[in-house]
Amino acid sequence: MKKLVIGALAAMLMTGTAHAEKIGVSIALLDHNFLAVMAKGMTDYAAKTPCLELQLEDAQNDVAKQLDQVNNFIASGVDAIIVNPVDTSATQAMTDAAAKAGVPLVYVNRQPINVDTLPDGQAFVASNEVDSGTLETKEICRLLKEKGKGSGANIVVMVGELSNQAAVQRTQDVHDVIATPDCSFMKIVEEQTANWNRAQGQDLMTNWIAKGVKFDAVVANNDEMAIGAIQAMKAAGVARDSYVIGGVDATQDALIAMQAGDLDVTIFQDAHGQGAGSIDTALKIKKGEKVEKKVYIPFQLVTPANIGDFLNKN
Repeated sequence: MKKLVIGALAAMLMTGTAHAEKIGVSIALLDHNFLAVMAKGMTDYAAKTPCLELQLEDAQNDVAKQLDQVNNFIASGVDAIIVNPVDTSATQAMTDAAAKAGVPLVYVNRQPINVDTLPDGQAFVASNEVDSGTLETKEICRLLKEKGKGSGANIVVMVGELSNQAAVQRTQDVHDVIATPDCSFMKIVEEQTANWNRAQGQDLMTNWIAKGVKFDAVVANNDEMAIGAIQAMKAAGVARDSYVIGGVDATQDALIAMQAGDLDVTIFQDAHGQGAGSIDTALKIKKGEKVEKKVYIPFQLVTPANIGDFLNKN
């Protein structure tokens, strides 16, 4: 099969009909469970697409490095660029550079601050963050009522990186759900950032426990922080039946934690699908096809009751 593919490609090159499309990709941080799966979605899509080459770069959470990567992509003559932003409030410079050069640009997963003013040839592929924190918090609200806490429950909120729109929106979702009559019995007693990070989530929960913070639920902006909180509570001997805990992303580690009875709620965000979708959107823009400025892939609630539907997806 490999010889056939190589032979066909060689024949196309000889006749001048083949043109390898090259897409430059800058990921905020590849040492991140969700983003690594998203990047794999891109490489898997590319592997199945004839004459498509990806140049995948790790911005290492450095805004200046990411802008340099985008400028280098443009200078090298790529056909399109995909960016998972380090800082969603610092995307205008990348938008301007790509627009000036006439290179299609697709932002993925993290919503750029200028999403509503993206020029022609640019788009955003992700899931609607209004749904993520809302689904999570509503399910935690339901579980607290089921545990007999409907007359009053304290919750703590673990927030992602404050420079990310997703963290801001997911946290706002928590507040919005609590403001509804059905869930107004929930009271936020602590709300601090742990920067999407498991170790920081563990440290933050350790500090809350040491301070004597009393809570009935933990609402984390992502699974990594939730897992860190679980580790801290286990180490401190906090009774498992004394709290409800949720996260977002439905990573493999989170699903393992759920199967073990440690995690109550997570929200499936299709990392692989977002990665593949960003490549598909970039190629469509390059071909001159019409695409929506915002391409949303739905979030889905994951609980012990339906976990089987989501195993091995992220």
